[in-house]
Amino acid sequence: MTDTAIFWSAWFVVAVVVAGVTTARLVAWAEAFGVVDRPNARSSHTKVTPRGGGLAIVAVTVLAAGAAAVLYPTAAVRLAAIVIPAMAIAVVSWIDDIRTLKNRFRFSVHLAAATVATFVLDPVRTVDLGSFGSLDLGAAAWPLTILWIVGLTNAFNFMDGIDGIAGVTAAVAGSGVAAAAWLLGGPAVAAVALAFAGAALGFLSQNWSPARIFMGDVGSAFCGFLIAVLPLGMPAADVPRIMPVAVLAMWPFIFDTLFTLVRRLRRGENIFQAHRSHLYQRLVIAGWSHRATSSLYGALAAMAAAIAITPLLNPALRVTADPAAVGLVGGCSLFLVGLAIVAERWRPSTPAS
Repeated sequence: MTDTAIFWSAWFVVAVVVAGVTTARLVAWAEAFGVVDRPNARSSHTKVTPRGGGLAIVAVTVLAAGAAAVLYPTAAVRLAAIVIPAMAIAVVSWIDDIRTLKNRFRFSVHLAAATVATFVLDPVRTVDLGSFGSLDLGAAAWPLTILWIVGLTNAFNFMDGIDGIAGVTAAVAGSGVAAAAWLLGGPAVAAVALAFAGAALGFLSQNWSPARIFMGDVGSAFCGFLIAVLPLGMPAADVPRIMPVAVLAMWPFIFDTLFTLVRRLRRGENIFQAHRSHLYQRLVIAGWSHRATSSLYGALAAMAAAIAITPLLNPALRVTADPAAVGLVGGCSLFLVGLAIVAERWRPSTPAS
């Protein structure tokens, strides 16, 4: 094993261990100060559980970004443009975990953070469609980039509803972005993404079912924002090539959120009100365990990310990777909808845990 491999393996392991230890300490702290989630008719849990475990992910990622800025000083400004707005998201979300804030205020902060990050890093101007060509976004680059960041920030938050699902998806997406950034010659972004993935795994040590602590908005909003913005930290020429990795890794979350949002709008429901309409929630109601459901979403994310990374390893494989990505996304979407239809017809009296 080369010195480089040893260094980055140690970097990852330290992130896992520090986040795991910190999360374990947060369990007792949150219980002592009453920062807990209490089950209700719309929750997927049956017992009072501490929340705020995402603070460990935030802390490890921010420290890693600081270290990466020292290792790669030429990337310091771009790393700051990623991490500082993400920290603002985390602060506001932590306040929301303690005392509920108005949706309008939270959304305004998300919008401001996305705007600042996009201004410094530049928007996504071209979408790489692989063997299908490329799409120049033109004047739509700015609004679509901000929509991507704000949308994923909130989608990740919406999807954090059962043990393990947010943590495993963050670990997969972080690992995918880290691998892609390294292959494209972006070690600073790779370093932050790798530490983020390790932190998510460390958090999972306390969040895998049965969870001892929940991520909380402080973690879920931070994770969504970071995954959305990390690809923008790459040089402009590489952004179109790394974006498919982030998008495909998050596709199960994106599809579930969009499908549920459209369905609730058609029913005339308040989309900001707590509910149990997400596809993953329907699976739990149907009798799937939290472990099985989270593992399914994690596996789908991992397969999609792997397909997106394949052309970066060998451009000759793009011809087969691109149709495979389209097939996987379409197949996984239909699969989730099919499972949800079955879930709608089978409703046990109590959800699985």
